[in-house]
Amino acid sequence: MSGARPRVAWREVDGLLLLDKPLGLSSNQALQRARRLFRAAKAGHTGSLDPLATGMLPICFGQATKVCAYLLDSDKVYRATLRLGSRTATGDAEGEVVETRPVPARPDLAAAAATLTGAIRQVPPMYSALKVDGERLYALARAGIDVEREAREVTIHALRASARPDGDIDLEVHCSKGTYVRTLGEDFARELGTVGHLVALRREWVAPFSGHPMHTLQSLEAALARAAAPEELLLPTEAALPHWPALELDADAERDIRHGRG
Repeated sequence: MSGARPRVAWREVDGLLLLDKPLGLSSNQALQRARRLFRAAKAGHTGSLDPLATGMLPICFGQATKVCAYLLDSDKVYRATLRLGSRTATGDAEGEVVETRPVPARPDLAAAAATLTGAIRQVPPMYSALKVDGERLYALARAGIDVEREAREVTIHALRASARPDGDIDLEVHCSKGTYVRTLGEDFARELGTVGHLVALRREWVAPFSGHPMHTLQSLEAALARAAAPEELLLPTEAALPHWPALELDADAERDIRHGRG
């Protein structure tokens, strides 16, 4: 049939890819593109990023999917740009403006950051993937339904804020799992006596991958065209568990473990 996409010859691929997710793609769309580039039979990602967000999205191929749950619990660092004076339905630039307020002439950024550092409680936003009675919150929000959400404790290890020449606020956030940076931006604006929403969001790293280079989809395409062994672009599965003790096995012990004989 003309115009049909050719079938992909999936293969076994094991390892971790640190993808620099581009603007405009959902995490799943980025995952599927990377999976097709590697022709990986099995793949998963750890910690969704909104389409508005860019940055580190760890993708697990094959055996590495077994460590996805551990990466979901990791600390993360984000950089965000907060626009004061208007609040949107989604907490970011994708939603319609639902409230406006004046912006203080000299907002005390340091005081607001100090108030929101440490253990804080957050109410998850309606535009999130959390489920209530089996329904995703974002699906309910799109249907015009607002439901009560319980506040959850998260930890903001560090929060730094600086003013930009255009009046926006740059935020750098080191936080625990479960933190919604969109909500943190709204809370930060509230501490300043106004409202706000994010106009940019980037995840710099996910622990334990601070300082590790990331691959864009474009750089992957170019590298895979040259690489004799595509797996050279991946980190080994054990890179996700650097603090776990290692146990070296001889061939007989490895065989026993693989067959469930401890």
